[in-house]
Amino acid sequence: MTDPLDGFLIVGLGVLGVIVGSFLNVVIARVPAGASIVRPRSSCPGCGTFIESRDNIPLLSWLVLRGRCRTCHEPISARYPLVEGLTGILWAIIGLWSLGQPGTWISPLLPTLLVVVSAGIALLFIDLDCTRLPDAIVLPLWPVTIAGLVLAGVVSGDWPLARALAGAALWLVVIGGIWLATGGRGMGLGDVKLAPLLGLVLGWIGWGPASVGLATAWLVGGATAVILLVAGRAGRRQAIPFGPFLLIGFLIGVLAGSALLDAYLRGTGLANLSVG
Repeated sequence: MTDPLDGFLIVGLGVLGVIVGSFLNVVIARVPAGASIVRPRSSCPGCGTFIESRDNIPLLSWLVLRGRCRTCHEPISARYPLVEGLTGILWAIIGLWSLGQPGTWISPLLPTLLVVVSAGIALLFIDLDCTRLPDAIVLPLWPVTIAGLVLAGVVSGDWPLARALAGAALWLVVIGGIWLATGGRGMGLGDVKLAPLLGLVLGWIGWGPASVGLATAWLVGGATAVILLVAGRAGRRQAIPFGPFLLIGFLIGVLAGSALLDAYLRGTGLANLSVG
């Protein structure tokens, strides 16, 4: 990245991501309760005082207030700046990835990836809180994602539809199979609804992202479940939030899936089968 315009893009995406992260905090807090994400204004969970505009600046306000409400001085959860910072970082990283794609200055998939990653962050924290992925987020994400892929195809002239559908089918079969085999105890139905969408996007990018992303989600999720069981932090019949692992797998698939698959094929002497 040597062009100053590239740096401007990455910084701009990072700043926008932080702002989006502030909105995601509202989504995370209100969607599981079925509340409006528009009204009323955000308020202190301790004293109920509406938050002033000067105290609602992403990241900065929390730091200036030292993590406490201006009115009642009760602590404000560090999750708020965490979500904002995480979103900003991931937006910048996805921007870097989009700049590194061949044949174009910036990947036409960038808007779609930013939407999916942002929704994924909200779903991650909701899943950790409630052990579910709300239809209110997952279902609308489908038409938005499909529209984004169609737009990317129109802009690039590349239509890897068969590969994208294969990626969606792969993720659906594996994640849906686990759901069926465990009677819904291994993961929730929300995971089954989300998985093929992630596979669709990864399959659009390539075979490597689709396969490596799924393997990462399964391996990291499985290893975490074993660790929690051994440590006595979870029971055999207790559902473990799998949404975070789906997001981790998706990110690894996007950022390193092709490279990891190529490295695996070379390491096993199957380099001639490299499929990207």
